Amino acid sequence: MTTPQHKIGSGFGARSTAADVLRGIDLTGKLAVVTGGYSGLGLETTRALVGAGAQVVVPARRRATAEEALAGIQGVEIDELDLADLGSVRAFAERFLASDRTIDIVINNAAVMACPETRVGPGWEAQFATNHLGHFALVNRLWPAIEPGGARVISVSSSGHRNSPIRWDDMWFETGYDKWKAYGQAKTANALFAVHLDALGRDTGVRAFSLHPGGILTPLQRHLPKEEMVAAGWIDEDGNAVHPSFKSPEQGAATQVWAATSPRLADAGGVFCEDCDIAEPASADPSVPGGVREWATDPEQAARLWRLSAELTGVDAFAPTA
Repeated sequence: MTTPQHKIGSGFGARSTAADVLRGIDLTGKLAVVTGGYSGLGLETTRALVGAGAQVVVPARRRATAEEALAGIQGVEIDELDLADLGSVRAFAERFLASDRTIDIVINNAAVMACPETRVGPGWEAQFATNHLGHFALVNRLWPAIEPGGARVISVSSSGHRNSPIRWDDMWFETGYDKWKAYGQAKTANALFAVHLDALGRDTGVRAFSLHPGGILTPLQRHLPKEEMVAAGWIDEDGNAVHPSFKSPEQGAATQVWAATSPRLADAGGVFCEDCDIAEPASADPSVPGGVREWATDPEQAARLWRLSAELTGVDAFAPTA
C-alpha cells in the first residue's frame, strides 16, 4: 500500500527549523550518511543531526573544504565521494561496508543545479548523472548496511521537478540542452527513486521519502549569473535575498530532517514532502505554487526509471541472484 499524498498536520511549517523538528528526539547511537553534508542545507542538516546525538558520515567531493566547514563539530566523519564518478561511489561504499556498521539515516542531499551543459561518464548529462544516478548507485551499494537497521532514505528533490518529467525519448538532451529542464528531470528522478525504493524496501522496514526543501540561497546557485537571479526576483542588486518565500538554511534543512526522523512517518513512505509535512498533489494550474506533479509520484514511471538506472550503473541490490 502506498501512503496517501496529503498533508498529515505535522505541527510544523515553512518557517520551522531543523532544530525545531528535532526537539525532543534523541538520535544517540544512530548513524546518518549525508551527502554534501558540509555546505548549504547539508551543513545545517549535519549540525542538527549531530546536535540530536547522531554520528554523521559526510562523503565529500571537496574533502579539504568539508574539513574546514565541519571543523569543531563533534560526531562527524568525513570521507571522499564524487557522485559523478561511479568508481568513486563504489570505492566509498566498499570502505564504509568494511567498517561493519549499520546505517539508520541516508540523506541524499548533494546536487548540482542549472549548470552549463556538461557530460560525465559515457556521455551522460551531468545533472541527471550526479543528482540521480550517483545516489542510486550509492544507496544500492550501501544496501547491506541500510537494510538491517530499517533505515530511512531521504531523496532531496525540488519544486524544480515541475519543470520536466523524465524525458524518455531524449534523456541526455541530445537535441538541445536546457539547463532548467535538465535540472527538472533530475529532480523528478530523485522523487521517483524514493517511490520505488520504498516499494522495494518497506517489507524490511526501510522507508524512503523525497522532498522540496524550499527556496534558499546556498552555494547550489553557483552556476547562476547574478543578473538571472535578480530578474527572477530572488535577490537584489547587492545579492541579498528578497523573495518573500525564501527560507534561511536552517529552515531549508528542516523538511529533510523531519522526513528522516519524525515519528509521524513511522508507517509512511514513498511520498513527496514540503514545509515539514507531506505535500498535496500540485494544482492543474502551473501558476499555482506548491505540491507535487503526478509524474514525480507515478509508481510505473518509478519502476521504469529503476530498471533503467540499474542498467546504466550496473548495480541493483534487489536483482535476483543466480
